[in-house]
Amino acid sequence: MANTLLMPKATAVWLVDNTALSFEQIAQFCGLHPLEVKAIADGESAQGIKGMDPIITGQLTRDEIARGEKDVNYRLKLSEPKVRVPESKRKGPRYTPLSKRQDRPNAILWLVRNHPELKDAQISRLVGTTKSTIEQIRERKHWNSANLQPMDPVTLGLTSQIDLDLEVNRASRGREQPQPVGDTLLPAALTERLVPAPEKPKDEDQELDANAVFAKLSALKSKDKDEDDDQG
Repeated sequence: MANTLLMPKATAVWLVDNTALSFEQIAQFCGLHPLEVKAIADGESAQGIKGMDPIITGQLTRDEIARGEKDVNYRLKLSEPKVRVPESKRKGPRYTPLSKRQDRPNAILWLVRNHPELKDAQISRLVGTTKSTIEQIRERKHWNSANLQPMDPVTLGLTSQIDLDLEVNRASRGREQPQPVGDTLLPAALTERLVPAPEKPKDEDQELDANAVFAKLSALKSKDKDEDDDQG
């Protein structure tokens, strides 16, 4: 359970129009950037948003506003709610301070070039942007494409290294490994077909013809007998 301000922008519109609080005080109370509050006061932002009185909703008291108007350093505090609303999990792109939004296109260009495996939804979560902006930068159709310089979103403070690594690991999961380029070893099955089969050694123990052996032996014996007769 959390004590959160209802409709912060509408509340900021009301505080700008009905109090003498500073932009910093309103921004702190409503969870906005001081430049956003200044844009509301100048009519450049929140056009068409009807202001909501936080006193009527019971989230701020007149005494609390008076304290803030007397002391510019005073930080407004939410009134204790009668009913607590459970804190909802934020979905969609993360909020990016106005002072860093000018760096988002450079960060998107860096992500597109260095991590092409990331999906548009992942880039949107990392730097808080829209898919149309990502597509414009990827296709070099962005209005400021000529001046964009790829910059690491972690260095710019738009995201953390942990979040970036997490998204990269998610995108890489299940991707096929790239095929090797250049000379590679052939599969074993293929090399076996290319190597000629070794010649079978001749069998040195082949059986000799028995008749031929006996014939040779008989001839030798006859020769030896003739020599003995001559000597006798």
